[in-house]
Amino acid sequence: MTTYTKKIALVAHDHKKSALLDWASQHREILSRHHLFATGTTGRLLEDHLKLPIRKLQSGPLGGDQQIGAMIATGDIDFLVFFWDPLEPLPHDPDIKALLRLAVVWNIPMACNRITADYLFASPLLEQELPDTRPDYDAYRQRPIQIE
Repeated sequence: MTTYTKKIALVAHDHKKSALLDWASQHREILSRHHLFATGTTGRLLEDHLKLPIRKLQSGPLGGDQQIGAMIATGDIDFLVFFWDPLEPLPHDPDIKALLRLAVVWNIPMACNRITADYLFASPLLEQELPDTRPDYDAYRQRPIQIE
């Protein structure tokens, strides 16, 4: 059976980094078959811990969340694992909301906690070729604009 490589973004807030490292260790074999991307600090920790190549972007507060969001919008990320901390106020909260929103807008799988990530990684769909289910926003882009 042919497996298809996905482009997976891995992100974790400071209080969730150890949980992501633990989860990633359990799924190292699966992760090793895919292209991995991460925000700066998380990427460095994952690369050191897993000994896998990870494309590291900026740290989240320095624009890394927005970089991953842009990659989602351009089709360069297929899957988002984002262990975010709902109890910690963050100065870059609008960036986080934008990233989560873009994952929904572009219809990519997203796991925000360990159990959801486990379920998604247990799916045979993870390593299958899938039809492109990204929405076609051409009609939205071409809509008439009224200027008042």
